[in-house]
Amino acid sequence: MTLLHVPVIDLAPYFEGTPEGRLEVAKEVNDACRSIGFLVIRNHGVPEALIERVSTLSREFFALPLTEKRKVDRPRIDAVRGYSAVGEEGLSYSLEEATPGDLKESFSIGPADVPNDNYHRGPAAGPHFEPNVYPPIAGFQQTWDEYFQRMSDLSRSLMRIFALALELPETFFDERIDRHISMFRVLSYPPQREAPLPNQLRAGAHSDYGSLTIVRPDDKGLQALNKAGQWVDVPLIEGALVVNIGDLMMQWTNDLWISTMHRVENPPFETASTNRRQSLVFFHQPNYDAMVECLPSCLAEGETPKYQPVSSGDHLRSKFVKQTTFGGTVEAA
Repeated sequence: MTLLHVPVIDLAPYFEGTPEGRLEVAKEVNDACRSIGFLVIRNHGVPEALIERVSTLSREFFALPLTEKRKVDRPRIDAVRGYSAVGEEGLSYSLEEATPGDLKESFSIGPADVPNDNYHRGPAAGPHFEPNVYPPIAGFQQTWDEYFQRMSDLSRSLMRIFALALELPETFFDERIDRHISMFRVLSYPPQREAPLPNQLRAGAHSDYGSLTIVRPDDKGLQALNKAGQWVDVPLIEGALVVNIGDLMMQWTNDLWISTMHRVENPPFETASTNRRQSLVFFHQPNYDAMVECLPSCLAEGETPKYQPVSSGDHLRSKFVKQTTFGGTVEAA
């Protein structure tokens, strides 16, 4: 049966390591990814204290005057690092829809402690390992880098669950994500003291580009579009994380799994002037040279793949070329 809501999945049986538990979690994940492309995970292993620390430091940053935040602006158009102000990004641009800028601001980092070798610093690496910039807030850099590493570890576990769900060896994806080009971004949605423009949302409807996204929202508003064409609320559960798959994973599975459209709606009018929302978002993207081609278990006998093989890096660049989210510049959403 196709799920029309976002399921909640307990990862404890996977991490406890029993074969039956691991396969049961993989089955639940497979059902979610086939039906709606979103799931909420509990018992994920990320310490709540770390989540609260990165959340607090992020709020401290976003509370700074705009002139101070601008000191850690994006260094270049093609470098997804640093600060972006309210209204500078419109995610519905990824659908080639002309809509007002989204009512949010953001700060982003990529991998830290990048080796000084040809893979990471050579011409083929492009901007994927661009140095990070950080605001001069005590503990900010250390905490953000620690969270990035925790998300990398959780993403590896999720990709192993994906492998089991797709009837592959559990470590199938390991060598394809050991030098990943992921991004961690915190989104801040300030109070709305003026009415939004027509069709203007906190985050316009879009799908994500990569393999998977891990989100920790602190308030309601995130919605996913189900197969019945309905916008459904993503459950907000204390201590849980939201996971959705992206366009690359959908292509990897020959469209068997769904990269679902999602958005962040505006708060109710009566609370909009005092409602401040924040989300921690980790966009997982495999190694730039990892080849993405139809997985064996996703192709029925007599069928042909829908997509030509493509590297993770080329797939991401193709999204940048075709889907502008900064009204003239580019960035993964």
